[in-house]
Amino acid sequence: MSEPVRLALSTPIVVQVPGQRSDWEAHAGIEELALIAQTADRLGFDHLTCSEHTAVPADAAETRGSTYWDPLATLSYLAARTTRIRLATSVLVLPYHHPLEIAKSYGTLDRISGGRVVLGVGVGSLAPEFELLGAPWEGRGERADDAVAALRAAFGVREPRYAGTHYAFSGMIVEPAGVQDRVPIWVGGRTMRSLRRAVRYGAGWMPFGLSPQRSKTMLAQVNPPTGFEIVLPTGPLDPLGAPERVRRRLAALADAGATVAGCAVAARSADHYCEQLAALAELVQR
Repeated sequence: MSEPVRLALSTPIVVQVPGQRSDWEAHAGIEELALIAQTADRLGFDHLTCSEHTAVPADAAETRGSTYWDPLATLSYLAARTTRIRLATSVLVLPYHHPLEIAKSYGTLDRISGGRVVLGVGVGSLAPEFELLGAPWEGRGERADDAVAALRAAFGVREPRYAGTHYAFSGMIVEPAGVQDRVPIWVGGRTMRSLRRAVRYGAGWMPFGLSPQRSKTMLAQVNPPTGFEIVLPTGPLDPLGAPERVRRRLAALADAGATVAGCAVAARSADHYCEQLAALAELVQR
């Protein structure tokens, strides 16, 4: 029998995709966001998320949306408004950053949050944004592989050393460094390559756009190490209005191999969102 999944918050407001966001999110601000984060924190949710896009081309905004809060600024603020919940990037686009830049920025966040950072990382899929930022599009998968390995060597280390295919560094000091001995690195994506990258270099996989059955089929092709996290999205849930449907959805994710469910709920306002989160947590505890 599958183990029950832990709950995490797929944070509203900070990412607003057309057809998926609720109307109230368009006018919500930092206090609504903090209220939801504090509620998830109090209810024992595993982590909350924030994604990354620097600039979305106008012709892509109709499908991708244009609202993407900066993850470092957002998670730093939420670190000060919460006490226990982990702070996960979902995801950082690795080719936009040098590994030591991530180690410094998110190592600082790890320190000020008391070791609550989770690095969700990805390869990226928006070519015009790569061009805008001067990041190489071709070979980004190989570069990302090396970046994950470099991050593993550098995060939390005052004088990191690494020599790989794309990155090499030594004789440099990164201070402050993160406080976790081994920061969780979860790889995003929806391909077998992303899953293999996660198993080889990371501590978890957080796919998007895949059905539970497809995720299960892909996971059957690898042998994840002990403690490997599989974070599968729920899609919008309505625990107050359709609790049995929520139970079935969570059971399907558990059967697919999920250890954590990235939860979003249908809501009319920030207050209603918090009520839905409380109802969701109660469903899992029964």
